[in-house]
Amino acid sequence: MADIDIKKPVTTNGDVSRAESGEHNADQLLVSLGYTPELSRNRSTLQVAFMSFVLASIPYGLATTMYYPLVGGGPVNIIWGWVAVSLIIICVAASLGEITSVYPTAGGVYYQTFMLASPQWRRLAAWTCGWLYVVGNVTITLAVNFGTTLFLVGCVNVFETADGEGVLAGEPYQVFLIFLGLTFLCNAVSSLGNKWLPILDTFAIFWTFAGVLAIMVCVLAIAKEGRHDAKWVFGHFEANSGWTPGWSFVVGLLHAAYATSSTGMIISMCEEVQQPATQVPKAMVLTVCLNTIAGLMFMIPLVFVLPDIQDLILLAQPVPAIVKAAIGNSGGAFGLLIPLLVLAMICGIGCTTATSRCIYAFARDGAIPGSKWWKVIDHRLDDVPLNAMMLSMVVQIILGVIYFGSSAAFNAFSGVGVIALTASYAAPIVVSMLNGRQTVNTASFCLGKFGWFCNIVSVCWSLLAIPLFCMPTTVPVVDPTTMNYASVVFVGFTAISAGWYVAWGRKNYVGPPK
Repeated sequence: MADIDIKKPVTTNGDVSRAESGEHNADQLLVSLGYTPELSRNRSTLQVAFMSFVLASIPYGLATTMYYPLVGGGPVNIIWGWVAVSLIIICVAASLGEITSVYPTAGGVYYQTFMLASPQWRRLAAWTCGWLYVVGNVTITLAVNFGTTLFLVGCVNVFETADGEGVLAGEPYQVFLIFLGLTFLCNAVSSLGNKWLPILDTFAIFWTFAGVLAIMVCVLAIAKEGRHDAKWVFGHFEANSGWTPGWSFVVGLLHAAYATSSTGMIISMCEEVQQPATQVPKAMVLTVCLNTIAGLMFMIPLVFVLPDIQDLILLAQPVPAIVKAAIGNSGGAFGLLIPLLVLAMICGIGCTTATSRCIYAFARDGAIPGSKWWKVIDHRLDDVPLNAMMLSMVVQIILGVIYFGSSAAFNAFSGVGVIALTASYAAPIVVSMLNGRQTVNTASFCLGKFGWFCNIVSVCWSLLAIPLFCMPTTVPVVDPTTMNYASVVFVGFTAISAGWYVAWGRKNYVGPPK
């Protein structure tokens, strides 16, 4: 592909390390990519790593989706499914980090795809990737806030009435109102407290490990209903999905895939990082490794004290029931669940922040209807893309109405988020591979001989994830309200993207500045 017009990388060895000595030089780097710096660079290496950790919020993410591996394969799906997906995501993070070290902008994978692609099809490739990235960011943020809502209902219902029923009925209108409250809270904190968010992310790290440690010690020490042996914990497989055992295990991977789907979202924060070409790639890979350990620390103790799986799969949120069974009383169980609830809200704030930057970056290149509004930065609020944030919030609330018609709405939100983000992550990796990895060979974060391996693993994972997470968790589907509507939501967004491209983008969209 010698005819490909690829912009000269700005992050080559030697020159970049000297150029990125401070905030001013990082802004010069952004200018060389064609953009005017508008966002405040208020995050250090550790702080961007902490935000990347918060976007995943592993104990919370794994807790809210525990239903999937319990149905898919039980303990084997929970533990080994997590390990397998984590190893794959390390390859994804490394592959994206390598490309990000060449093109560190808030446009993320969208900008990278455009710059790496052939001039003949770079506009369409960037448009497709950008819409996938935006849809993925919005729906994952929605899934986080909706998952927090369902998890909160489950936590409150560790307290029961005299009849043995949960104290909160969890009617659709109740769930929706709680979801609205959480969504408003996350947007308020993200918009009004931008300069304090790095401190909040730092707090979340210590809060997370303190909470996980408390859960580990308490459930294993008390274990009111006894403990399973190690052979059962690490080797018991029990498929309850209706799928064949092997495929049942694969469908259960949505648990781990959802928890790690935010891996590339941190790229949207590149323009608020002091040294993005080196800090963001390192933060992405380091965070996945840290999350893998945190996930095992959280899940293995729970599997040791797991109650009857047949009872747990009847619940939308099994983790509160697992903790209550191990502790033996409602008050103690709720106390242990508080760290997860707090982490869930911090995760929602982090996802809200990253999503607003993603929409802002796509809008400033004119790729979203009404871009002139969504690309505006509110300097009164410490350089926040407030309009883009409000657009994201409104879309999430509209989609949240789906819950009134389908109790499996969370499946659709999380499924679409995983599908769209996974596909968007694959786009620049595939284009880079088609170019023979010429551009990334001089990156400051270069994978060298491991690059092809990581790239191939990443693309194969994408090819599996896209059809996989459109499928229902259990079969046969006898109730339409329990169907996985991820494909419907995904097709809806695709229609909007395609329609806007035909109506406007085909003649007017030129892509990022070259």
